[in-house]
Amino acid sequence: MNRSDVLLQIPAELQQFLPPRLRGLPVSIPADGDSTIGHLVESAGPPLPEVGGLLVNGREVGPGHRPVGGEVVDVLPIRRPQAIPEYADTPPRFLLDVHLGALARRMRLVGIDTAYHNDCDDPTLVIQANAERRVLLTQDRGLLRRKNLWFGAYVYGIRADGQLDDLLRRFALPLAPWTRCTACNGELRAATREEVESEVEAGTLDKVDSFARCRACDRVYWHGAHGGHLDAIVEAARRTVASIR
Repeated sequence: MNRSDVLLQIPAELQQFLPPRLRGLPVSIPADGDSTIGHLVESAGPPLPEVGGLLVNGREVGPGHRPVGGEVVDVLPIRRPQAIPEYADTPPRFLLDVHLGALARRMRLVGIDTAYHNDCDDPTLVIQANAERRVLLTQDRGLLRRKNLWFGAYVYGIRADGQLDDLLRRFALPLAPWTRCTACNGELRAATREEVESEVEAGTLDKVDSFARCRACDRVYWHGAHGGHLDAIVEAARRTVASIR
C-alpha cells in the first residue's frame, strides 16, 4: 500500500458491491486529504446505508472523518436485526422502487405497510420516503447514496421470496398476514356474502364463506384456487420470523 493510500478491508457481506477483480482483497484508495472516509468507501462500491460502522486503525469514526493516508479502515456490516430510527415501538413502513413490484406484493400479503408505484423517478421516491418516514428499499446503489434520503436499505437477492426472507431477518419485522390489499396497500375489513355477491361469480359464492374488502380501493378478496401458493409464502415468512425470535 502506498503511504498516501487508505486500505479498506471489506467484509464478506459487502463484497458483492466491489468490482469482481477486487473481491476477496483489501482495497487501496488514494487519500487526498479532503475526501471523507464515507466518500472513499462509496467510491469503492458499498453504499453507506449498508455499512454498520467504520474503524480507522482500530478506532471508531464517523463517515465524515477525513483520512490523510496510511490508515487501515475496517468497514463493518450492518448488525442484524437492524434498528430503524423513529420505529422503536411501532412496525416500520416501507417504500419500494419501481423494480420491486413482486416483493411489494409479498410484503403486503404478510401485512407489512408497503408503498409502491411503478412510475416514480428517484427524486419523487426520496421525497415520499422522507415525507412519510418510510424506509426506501432498492437495488439501485445510486439511489441509496442520495444524501437527502433519511433511511434506505439495499434489497439482497434476485427472486422475491429470497428478498422477503432477507428483509424479515434484517429488520425482525412483525407479521399480520391477510390484512392488507396486495394491489394498493389498503387495510382489509371483513365483508359479508350479501355485500359482495354482485361482484363475485355464483360458483365462488357457493364454495366460499369468508370474504374481505379493501378499505381504500374496494377490491374484494377470498381464499381461492390460487390460495395454496399464497399460503406457502405466508408460512415461509412465519417460519423465518419464528427462527429469529
